[in-house]
Amino acid sequence: MSLPLRAGLLALAVFVLPLQAHAAEIDGSALNAFWGIPFAGLLLSIAVMPLVAPSFWHHHFGKVAIGWSLAFIVPFAIAFGPGAAANGFLHALVAEYIPFIVLLTALFTVAGGIYIRGNLRGSPGLNVGILAIGAVLASLMGTTGASMLLIRPLIRANDNRKHVVHVVVFFIFIVSNCGGSLTPLGDPPLFLGFLKGVDFFWTVRHIAPQTLFMVGTLLALFYALDSYFYRRDGAGRKDPTPDTATFGFEGRINFVLLAAVIGLVLLSGVWKSGVAFTVAGAEVTWAGLVRDVGMLCVIFVSLRVTPPDAHTQNQFSWGPMAEVAKLFAGIFLTIIPVIAMLRAGLDGPFGAIVGAVTGPDGEPLPAMYFWASGALSSFLDNAPTYLVFFNTAGGDPQALMTTYAPTLAAISAGSVFMGANTYIGNAPNLMVTAIAISRGIRMPSFFGYMAWSVGVLVPLFIVMTFIWFV
Repeated sequence: MSLPLRAGLLALAVFVLPLQAHAAEIDGSALNAFWGIPFAGLLLSIAVMPLVAPSFWHHHFGKVAIGWSLAFIVPFAIAFGPGAAANGFLHALVAEYIPFIVLLTALFTVAGGIYIRGNLRGSPGLNVGILAIGAVLASLMGTTGASMLLIRPLIRANDNRKHVVHVVVFFIFIVSNCGGSLTPLGDPPLFLGFLKGVDFFWTVRHIAPQTLFMVGTLLALFYALDSYFYRRDGAGRKDPTPDTATFGFEGRINFVLLAAVIGLVLLSGVWKSGVAFTVAGAEVTWAGLVRDVGMLCVIFVSLRVTPPDAHTQNQFSWGPMAEVAKLFAGIFLTIIPVIAMLRAGLDGPFGAIVGAVTGPDGEPLPAMYFWASGALSSFLDNAPTYLVFFNTAGGDPQALMTTYAPTLAAISAGSVFMGANTYIGNAPNLMVTAIAISRGIRMPSFFGYMAWSVGVLVPLFIVMTFIWFV
C-alpha cells in the first residue's frame, strides 16, 4: 500500500463526531487564567485587525491564527511536556476540528451547488418571507445549510438597493442562529444533548415559545426597518441581475445530497454499533466513521454532478470556507485551556462563573444558566459550552428533561440564541459575512456588528429572561 494511500486511510479513520470532552486529558484546576491569553488574543485580532490593518489581515489572517496557536501550544509543551501538548493538539484535531470542518464543507458545497433561478425583487415583504423560510429550514437542515442555501439569492434580490447591511445582519440573527433551536439538527449544542439522551422532540416542546418570540419579534423589527430603508432608497439603482422568464433551481441533485447529509447526521446519533476505538483520547465509533466518510463522498459527488453554470451563477468560491477553516483551526486549538478551566468547575480559575448558576439552596438558577451559557457561547464554541453547563446542572438527561426542564431549556436557548451576538458565536455567522463582503457589501466590523446585537438582541434576551427563566 502506497504511503499517500495509507495517509489518506489514516485521515479517514479519525473523522469522528465532536462529541467527546474537549481537552479531556487536561486538568483545568491546575491551570491559571493566563492560559486563556492566546485565545483572547486571537479573538481581539479578529475584532481589531480588519479595522486597523485591513490589507494585512486579508492576506495573512491564517498566519495570525497560526501565531496565536503557537503562543499556546509551545509554552504548554514546555510547562507540561511535549506528550501532553501533542495529545491536546491531536485530541482537538480528531474530536473537534476535523469533524466540524467536514460537516461545514459538505453543507457549504451542497448548498453552493443549488442556484435559485429567477430575479427576485428585494421588497420588505419578500425579504421577510425569505427570512421566515430560512428560520424554518434552519431547524430541518441546520443553520449552516439554511444559511448557505438562502444568503446568495437574498443578496441577489437586493443587489439594486443602497442599504442592505441590515438585511444580512438580521439574516444572521434569524437564519444562522435563532431558527436552529427547535431540533437537534438545527445547531450542534442541541445535537450534543440528543446524543446525551435528550429526546429528539424535547426542544420543540420546551423552547418553541421562546423561539417564536425571538423569530417573530425579529421579523417584525426587520420589516419595520427594511420598509424605512426601502422608502428612503426610492427607486434604487439599476438592477444588475437580468430578468428571467421562469423561477426554478439549477443543480437540483444537490437537494438529494442535502438529504443525505441530514440522514448521515441522524444516523450517527441513533446507530449504537457497540464498536469503538480510541484515537488521541477521542472515541471513534463506526457511526461517526461512516457519517464522516459519507460526508466526504457527498462533497465529491456534488462537485462532480453540479452543473458548472450553477456554480458560476452563484459566484461560488472557496474563499469563505477557507477563511472559516483557518480561523476556526486557531480557535479550536487556543480554546483548549479555556474549556478545561471551565470543566474544572468550582475548583478551576473560572469557578465564580460556574458557582453563579447555583442558588444558596443548591438548586440551579435557570436565568443564570441562560446568561452564562449564552455569554460564553457568544465567544466560545457553543457545543462544549453547552456540555459544560449540561454537566454542571447534573448531567442526567432524565432529570433535566423533567424536574429541571427550565434549566435545560435555559441552557439550550442561551447556547443557540446568543451565538448571534458576535461574528464568531456560530460558524455560519462568519461564512455569511464573508459571502456578503465578496459581493461588495460593506459589513460592520466585529464591534460594529456587536452594536447591532447589543441594540437588538440583548433587550429581547432580557425580556425572555423575565417571561420564562425567572
